[in-house]
Amino acid sequence: MPHDHPHPTSRDHSEPRAAFDRLLSQVLTALDESALLTTAEVTAQIEDMEGRTPTEGAKLIARCWVDPEFRELARHDLPAAAAQIGISMPPHPVFLILENTEDLHHVVVCTLCSCYPRPILGPPPVWYKSRNYRSRVVKEPREVLAEFGTVLPAGTNLRVVDSTADCRYLVLPLRPKGTEHLAESELASLVSRDSMIGVTKVST
Repeated sequence: MPHDHPHPTSRDHSEPRAAFDRLLSQVLTALDESALLTTAEVTAQIEDMEGRTPTEGAKLIARCWVDPEFRELARHDLPAAAAQIGISMPPHPVFLILENTEDLHHVVVCTLCSCYPRPILGPPPVWYKSRNYRSRVVKEPREVLAEFGTVLPAGTNLRVVDSTADCRYLVLPLRPKGTEHLAESELASLVSRDSMIGVTKVST
């Protein structure tokens, strides 16, 4: 994706950062003293989220491809389906799966900030958070997908879905043709992060 802003030659972020660090320290101290949430618990949650990768999502996608009952569960209760393969997800926000078909392709964006299904994809890529992507994919989605190498047939309906603080989405890509002989783990290795956002397809 092309850059959407100039890069200044120099900018001092030390003062705002120091103020943020002081505020964070005060909040964590208040939480510790209130016994509502400890600093250790906050740190553990941050480390857990930072440790998540698209591998979790790829495992879920591969199971959907090979197990119709699991796929049906994921359609109605994505966290419950994830739990079956050892992926823990919080009760909030709501997580939904968007199923691509031959006639319908989904692509996910967060137009306001960078809401993203971190428990199953890990931290979002830089381009997903950029103003360039967030504005353009809504107005010219086919052009943006083409920049990722994804050219959809003219007859394919393209649906752009906006994530929010209350609802996050995972795209279930089409299973590539000719992969019937592959094991579930081999199928998972084909699934990329970008295909679960919807900017690319899964291919062999």
